[in-house]
Amino acid sequence: MLAKRIVGAFAPEKIKLSRILIVDDQQAVLESMHALLRISGYQVEMASSGARALEFLKEGDFNLVLLDLRMPVVDGHSVLSAIGEQGIDVEVIVVSGETSFFAVKSAMRNGAYDFIRKPYEPEELLTTINNALEHYWQSRQRLVAEENLQRSESLHRFIVNNSPDFIYMLDAKGMFTYVNDKAEELLGYKRSELLATHFSRLIHPHNADDIYNFFAEQRSGTRSTTNTEIRLQVNQASRQVKCLDNFELLVELNAKGIYEVSEDGQRFFTGTLGCARDITARKRSEAQVSYQAYHDMLTSLPNRLLFNDRINQVFAHARRNRQKFALLFLDLDRFKEINDTLGHAMGDLVLQQASQRILDCLREEDTLCRFGGDEFALLLPDVETKQNVAAVAEKIIRAVRQPFHVKEHELFLSMSIGVAIYPKAGETTDSLLQSADIAMYHVKSNGKDGYCFYSDAMDGSDSTFLSVERDLYLALEKNQFEVFFQPKVDPTNHVIIGMEALLRWRHPEKGLIFPGDFIWIAEESKLIVPIGDWVLQTICKELVRWQRKGLPELKISVNISPVQLEQEDFVQNFIELLQRYGLRASIFELEVTEKGLLKGYSEMVKNLRQLREYGFSVAIDDFGRGYSSLSYLQNFPVNTLKIDRSFVREIQEESKESCVVNAIAMMAKGLNLHIVAEGVENLLQLDYLRNLGCCEVQGYLYGKALSASDTLAIFSERPAEGPHFILPN
Repeated sequence: MLAKRIVGAFAPEKIKLSRILIVDDQQAVLESMHALLRISGYQVEMASSGARALEFLKEGDFNLVLLDLRMPVVDGHSVLSAIGEQGIDVEVIVVSGETSFFAVKSAMRNGAYDFIRKPYEPEELLTTINNALEHYWQSRQRLVAEENLQRSESLHRFIVNNSPDFIYMLDAKGMFTYVNDKAEELLGYKRSELLATHFSRLIHPHNADDIYNFFAEQRSGTRSTTNTEIRLQVNQASRQVKCLDNFELLVELNAKGIYEVSEDGQRFFTGTLGCARDITARKRSEAQVSYQAYHDMLTSLPNRLLFNDRINQVFAHARRNRQKFALLFLDLDRFKEINDTLGHAMGDLVLQQASQRILDCLREEDTLCRFGGDEFALLLPDVETKQNVAAVAEKIIRAVRQPFHVKEHELFLSMSIGVAIYPKAGETTDSLLQSADIAMYHVKSNGKDGYCFYSDAMDGSDSTFLSVERDLYLALEKNQFEVFFQPKVDPTNHVIIGMEALLRWRHPEKGLIFPGDFIWIAEESKLIVPIGDWVLQTICKELVRWQRKGLPELKISVNISPVQLEQEDFVQNFIELLQRYGLRASIFELEVTEKGLLKGYSEMVKNLRQLREYGFSVAIDDFGRGYSSLSYLQNFPVNTLKIDRSFVREIQEESKESCVVNAIAMMAKGLNLHIVAEGVENLLQLDYLRNLGCCEVQGYLYGKALSASDTLAIFSERPAEGPHFILPN
């Protein structure tokens, strides 16, 4: 594509008339960017793929391309390569979510003018577009000037002196015979100060010796210096020079030797013609991209990528010198409460203060990294004893305990720290991280605000226990739990008369997990108490929603752990919860396992009696598996026996008379208790239980447990009076 010809300086109107091509495979991004640019007065076309973009560029006349890197088939890198190979005259701004350092650096190396991260700020995008178009037209002006350089010596002088590059000529001895006006702006020297002086005046002392040969190039043709990066020394007395540190200017050098032919036909060297382009801005941009790739932008701490590099170095040093080092995993306690109550902006300020406090406790050789959220990792190389590490941990904990003064708020936090020491706690990055993580959650489960060293006692089953315990803690903080509801049905008319609320854990990696896989760990670690509180509150919210939808009042069965019943304030808290939501206790049936009752008889029976006196009904869940005696049942404040599914499964055509269910039913009738059966899966079981006087059943015959929204759908799709289920004959 031929370069556009411009007479005189470019104008804002010229930039607005520039044609822009947006390339992105996401239609929403295309449309939003298209609308923004059209409103701003630009002429815009859209391409939804890399292949379509190349067709546009071959057919049309565009000045600027806004290019996404991550696209199927023909990605942004391929489009950039094609633009360079085909010599398409267009400026390119990468607008992409692909943020890796190597991807961005590759794009810039392939000719991209600038890079903007997704999601972008509209003002930043418009400013960058304007700068790119200015650069585009300036570049085309320079091309025009270079074309005209061959036609007119006077025009040659004008263009060279107004070039954005430093242009110079040396004689055969390396003395400056010409420098353009850009020398003063870039290097701080007036032309008169450089002319007739040796070029070594500008060569930075840190450059290699061969840089001298590049700057005073004697080769010509393809062997001459091309796009070589060197450092030039600037005039330290000049204040107008903008360069990198140490008074050096990074330039991209192109130079070639100039030769003439003598009268006898001999070719002899007369000097060097060179052009040095300031690449300070590009280097700063690359440095910024590199910094962002390896650092957390909120706290300026190293991120996981840099952490991996640092720990690899520490591993190598420790193995070579047979030394120990410590990896600490740090987590702020109660940080989620700050985000939830005061907002994420306030939380960010707290994280910045906390990270600085931790840094103030460390040595220069220690490395603190932010892993995300309120989690940090700390590397302590070359530690001699556990006491040394403990001293650092205690110092950090004391620092974090101090009040945080953020705006008008005074906040109090603490920190839980897990410590893993190489090589005992692990000999790889992953094993050390896991050990430190397990130790940290051991602190969490024991009251927080402290530190713990990983030990062999945490291996095997204990390690699994702590790992699940850690995940349960996170699940509670990140709202991964859900309450499902399974219908409880009258077996005579197939009408839903109640629901059993069942806890489910939607694990981000393992999917939906049922209570049998984690409740025992929640009980052992006492996490069942806050989890149970969350379940009760969620059920109350859902019941209020059902009432507002006009649903009939249903009895809700709730599983209560013995650990919850052991809490002194459980009864009072539960009653206050119902009062807050305006719900009656009579719509709740509390299910407690038979084995659970037998473990803590006196305290739990006292609490159950208080709950029953308030209006709750009580059911023994999984009845028949705990070997209760009649005397126990008579003393328990129980309304219902719930037959375990394992006994319901035994109901078969050939074994009706000897079924255990018969004995349970007779016992319930003798004690004047209701009978509920779970795990009903076929009509034979249903008929048998109905004939025994079972008043409620639940199981896959009527349906599995459903989410709250699906439960609502049952009542909206089926008749209010029932039957709610139609079973085959």
